[in-house]
Amino acid sequence: VRGVVFRLGAPFAKISIEGTRVVAGAAALDAQVARQAARAGVAGLEFYRGVPGTIGGALAMNAGAYDQETKDILVEAVAFDRDGRRRVLKNADMKFAYRHCGAGEGLIFTEAAFKGRADDPAAIEARMKAIMERREKSQPIREKTGGSTFANPDPSKSGGRKAWQLIDEVGGRGRVVGDAQCSDQHCNFMINRGKATAADIEALVEGLRKDVLNRTGVELRWEIRRIGEPA
Repeated sequence: VRGVVFRLGAPFAKISIEGTRVVAGAAALDAQVARQAARAGVAGLEFYRGVPGTIGGALAMNAGAYDQETKDILVEAVAFDRDGRRRVLKNADMKFAYRHCGAGEGLIFTEAAFKGRADDPAAIEARMKAIMERREKSQPIREKTGGSTFANPDPSKSGGRKAWQLIDEVGGRGRVVGDAQCSDQHCNFMINRGKATAADIEALVEGLRKDVLNRTGVELRWEIRRIGEPA
């Protein structure tokens, strides 16, 4: 990586809840935020239970699952720009789109405030359990993956097919490059079988992108944010 990498530590992982307002540091795990909200009887954040990663990543990518996205619950986010200025961004300032935040390059998010709704904790827990059961059945959550690799394409351009369906259509399921493999269970997930390098993953994914484009005319877009140079 050519540059400076910031990694937010424990002081940025705090979670507080007041009424139906949930405030979480950017280093807080999405799943932990969902669990604490559930215990406090705050609904609306259940989808975070099945999203791997942190709140900072959720803000930067408009993370979502099961028909909900970060933009649906965010009140405001705190960030610092490259000049060290503290900025408070309202939901509209984030310029959210599908798996995209258009607030500006180089922002370092440190905190977010979310608005949920009151509900019975047991009912919230039941919904989160259903999410995890669904995820267990459909995704290789026991494997080493980076999560969903490609954003789903515009249905009008893909004939309604999702990224995994296009990969499957071109024979990508189970494909191996080095020690990286396209998952047999869900082929929008790439697995590190133990010793895969970043170059293995890059070669595997770019090969799938090329095949999908050549055979279907659909250009898949990386959902995973890559930094540095593969080695």
